Amino acid sequence: MSQRIQGGSYLLSVTDPQNVFTPEDFNDEHRLLAETVANFIEERVLPRIEELDGGKDGLMRELLMEAGELGLLGADVPEEYGGIETDEICTIIIAEKVGPSGSFSTGHGVHTCIGSLPIVFFGNDEQKRKYLPGVASGRLIGAYALTEPGAGSDALSIKTCAELSTDGKNYIFNGGKTFISNAGIAGFFIVYAKIEGEKFSAFIVDAESDGLSTGQEEQKMGLKGSSTRSVYFENVKVPVENLLYKPGKGHAVAFNTLNIGRHKVSAQAMGASKYTLDQCVAYANERKQFKVPIAQFGLIQEKLATMAIQIFAAESIVYRNGGLFEAMIKGVDRTAENSSQAIAKGIGEYAIECSLEKVFVTETEAFVVDAGVQIHGGYGFIADYPVERLYRDSRVKRIFEGTNEINRILIPTTLLRRMAKGSLPLESVMKTLKLSLGQGLSPRETTGNIVQAIKDVYIFLLSVSMEKYTDDLGRQQQVLSRLADIAIQAYAADSVWVRLQKSVAAGAVNREHRMNLTTAFIHGAVETVALAAREIIATVAGGEEGLKLQSNLNVLLQIEPVDIIGLRQKIGSVISAAGKYVC
Repeated sequence: MSQRIQGGSYLLSVTDPQNVFTPEDFNDEHRLLAETVANFIEERVLPRIEELDGGKDGLMRELLMEAGELGLLGADVPEEYGGIETDEICTIIIAEKVGPSGSFSTGHGVHTCIGSLPIVFFGNDEQKRKYLPGVASGRLIGAYALTEPGAGSDALSIKTCAELSTDGKNYIFNGGKTFISNAGIAGFFIVYAKIEGEKFSAFIVDAESDGLSTGQEEQKMGLKGSSTRSVYFENVKVPVENLLYKPGKGHAVAFNTLNIGRHKVSAQAMGASKYTLDQCVAYANERKQFKVPIAQFGLIQEKLATMAIQIFAAESIVYRNGGLFEAMIKGVDRTAENSSQAIAKGIGEYAIECSLEKVFVTETEAFVVDAGVQIHGGYGFIADYPVERLYRDSRVKRIFEGTNEINRILIPTTLLRRMAKGSLPLESVMKTLKLSLGQGLSPRETTGNIVQAIKDVYIFLLSVSMEKYTDDLGRQQQVLSRLADIAIQAYAADSVWVRLQKSVAAGAVNREHRMNLTTAFIHGAVETVALAAREIIATVAGGEEGLKLQSNLNVLLQIEPVDIIGLRQKIGSVISAAGKYVC
């Protein structure tokens, strides 16, 4: 997959499977890396999770240094600055395999992503030479300081101020940040402040700077071994050369870094979900009730199957997005003077895909760990079993990197902005669909047609919502949220469908199992979409108009039902027989 795809365009046309990266496209380097990282986590990190979560001093830094020796901290760092600069797929593989490690995954993820990528993508040569070799080796741990007590989702309302000194050599920082991961072990912080109280800007601030201090470690629900503290600035001198990118352009650094962060935290959540399912299958195969392994009970099989179905979709989305970023980054000349602007624009192009990925995958993890506790019964509530930790550690991921509520709002509003600018031809697609509805549509019989039906429902309801609310649609959060849910299901369904097509074309040996996973997910997505659609229609119209809109929805979703229960039985049997997640 090398063709660069326009962000959000999946809603407007049929996706060419050859333009989508899937895990079946892994090369030998990818597979070797996956094995290396998995072995490191299994042998060096998971056996020490209790020590880590117990707060053993120096252990996080020790493990990060070990990861650095294996090259697991420098995957995004160019070779000239001490990294290994692999492709984007390798960075996602690392994030996935690190995912089950809870606290360590947070320390690793913050350091390698939002804590250092601002320098990788937006730093000048001097900044890169000073900081990136330490990033790649683990000698310098990065942290990302944006959130403040009064500025969370509304990041642009931060109060931390950077005043230029009278001699023009330093910015003088005053203010405070909260919930800063890695704060207790950081060698530097990526800090966002307003120059002269107005220009939102990004800076590199050394942790040893005079006047910089951190609070006590926060006592958290989960991820107990990761450092989370407040950070305070009292007349901290930051050299002017530590300004990242340009004055007043901190939003380009912050928001595009968060887009990458959403992508990477999704990979971690997907990895944790797979690990959870593996733990559950092993337990269900061993645990007996009424002299029968509980894996043979219908409702346990259904849980295992549903977990596998959702994970299959999550995995498909994560690596599809990895392919999008890989194609984008390959197309940027990193030696060019304007490379930072090109990368910022490229990352921003996939803001929609990053937001929907983050919502879908973290909510998949939430479902999987909850079902995992249920499968374990009373033992799932006991700390002796990994699922108890996995359950607690998962919760914050729906808050990390922008809450899922904020990300839901971003999906349709970003599409609307692009439509207004003319960069996405949504209006012409709406007109074509309206004409098709007037002429009558045939029932959707093939899987590909069902996927298209979900996309059509989104276009149909976006049009209806725009007509109802006009310029006020951007403030209708409950409608926007349901539009987002439909867009998310459309992307997930599209991703599993193209993945199935590619694997069938390649002669996959597990074709029936993968087809069952795909069919079960897509038909489940239709029900999710139908519910959200009915709620939107009931909100925007009543009486005859509402009935007409409901009739159009029924036309769009003329889909022959399938035996979902039977599909889940087959999937559950395959998973329990394999003893782990397989696809």
